This record gives sequence, C-alpha cells and structure tokens, in this order.
Amino acid sequence: MKWSKNKKNLSVLFFSVLCGLLCAGCSSTPEFAMPYDRDTGVNAFRFETYATGEVAEPFAAHLAVVAGDETPGEEIAEGSDSYGAAVLFNTKNADTVYTRNAYASLYPASMTKVLTALVALENASPDTILSATENCIFTDNDVQKVGLKVGDRMTLDQALHLLLIYSANDVANLIAENVSESVEEFVDLMNERALKLGATNSHFTNPHGLQDENHYTTAYDMYLIFNEATKLEAFNQIINMSSYSTSWQDAEGESVTFSCDNTNKFIRGTINVPTNITVIGGK
Repeated sequence: MKWSKNKKNLSVLFFSVLCGLLCAGCSSTPEFAMPYDRDTGVNAFRFETYATGEVAEPFAAHLAVVAGDETPGEEIAEGSDSYGAAVLFNTKNADTVYTRNAYASLYPASMTKVLTALVALENASPDTILSATENCIFTDNDVQKVGLKVGDRMTLDQALHLLLIYSANDVANLIAENVSESVEEFVDLMNERALKLGATNSHFTNPHGLQDENHYTTAYDMYLIFNEATKLEAFNQIINMSSYSTSWQDAEGESVTFSCDNTNKFIRGTINVPTNITVIGGK
C-alpha cells in the first residue's frame, strides 16, 4: 500500500510538470522552445538510449542479495549445534550460496565487536593511547574481560587485538570512551555506520554485545558489517592470529602482561576446517 501511494504521488507530480511544460509552450510569447526531434540530446528517446551517458552504480552492485531462504541439504534443527539464522555468500561474485532467516532480528552478542573495531579503525590511529576509567571496570565473573583497572593505558592497536582475539568486554568500553567523548557517543557512531552500510534492521546500544533488548541485528546485516570490516588490512591481520601476548602500563607505571588464544575455534585449531575452505578469521 505504501508503494502504491508513492506511485500515485509520483504520477500527480509528473502530470503537474507536464501541464506546466504544455502551458509554457502555449504562451503567446514563449521563453523557450523545445520542438520534437529524435536526434536531439534532450528528448526522451535520446535520453534513454544515449550510449555515452553516465549511469550511477547501484548501491548493491557488489553485494550478495537475499530474496528468500535457500536451504539445501540436511538442516540442524535442534541440539547444541542448532542455529536460528545463517547466511553464506561467495564474495568474489556476490553469489548467494545458503541463507536461513537472513532478516530475523537476533542478539548479535560478541559479533558486535566487529562493528566496534570498524568504527574505531575509521576514526582513530592505531597508536592512539587509551586510558581506562570506571566505565571499563567489569566485575562479573561470567563476563569475558582482561581485568582493566582505572588508569591502565594501552594503544588502540593493543586494544583491538584484545577485542577481536580474546573478545574482552572491558576493552570494548575502553575503545569506545577514548575514540569518542563517551561510550554513548561511540554507540551513536556505530549506529550511523551501520545505516550507511545498509544494515537498516540493526540497532546497537553498546560496543561489546552484552545482551540488551534494544541491541539487535540480523544475519544479513552482520554480513554487510563484516564485509566492510574485511576491507581493512589491520582488521584482517588481527582476526587471523591464533594467539596474542602484550603488556600495558597501570596507573603506577607498572607493566601488566596478558596472553590469550583466539576464541575462534577454527583459527585456534580445535575444530577442523571443512575441505576446500580457508578460514581467515571471524567472531
């Protein structure tokens, strides 16, 4: 119904413009003349067939597009390996290989950190020094963290490694507060960036992905976000690492050392990669 209404409005607009042109042509002292000539460069025939005219590239020219579910083979419907939504695309030719519930609204959890990294890399230099505040202190035992304390200092490059390899939630807030004036302002940048990518079925309320009822995305939107992130060499280099060791300074200038393995089981080597597949990284 919405499309029909827009179409009606467009028809009225076109009719109004046409009447205006006809009236101008009927004037006793016309300001301009536009006689029909199929060889002129301004009539409709020439406009539609002019071979050298420039044409804008469609937004999705290099993106895979999902029309509906494609579910070949056996489905995993239950158990610990079940899933609610999935997409698989060939990014070289934008072919859709497999989709299931591509537009279902779901919690992204730590996949949120892909967008966090993208926004950070686009808005700050890797050597930017980050300083931890109270907002970076996470005390819950079931939350993935490196145990930041107020006054801890590290570079953005170190933080991105800990964010993407170890999935540290406290480091996500560290990045957000230092790249923007506040976590809230950084989240605004995240939502703006998502919309620019066409991820219109998403909304983010934090940079780490801890569950919130207003924090959601879709499998297709995550494809758009991840696809953009992989255009950055620094992002690809980090997600391909199986482990990481680093040290930063605390408030007293003492060194804090931390080592971790990649949470991605394919990269870590605890799950075998399928035949003819190369895993460069993920979240």
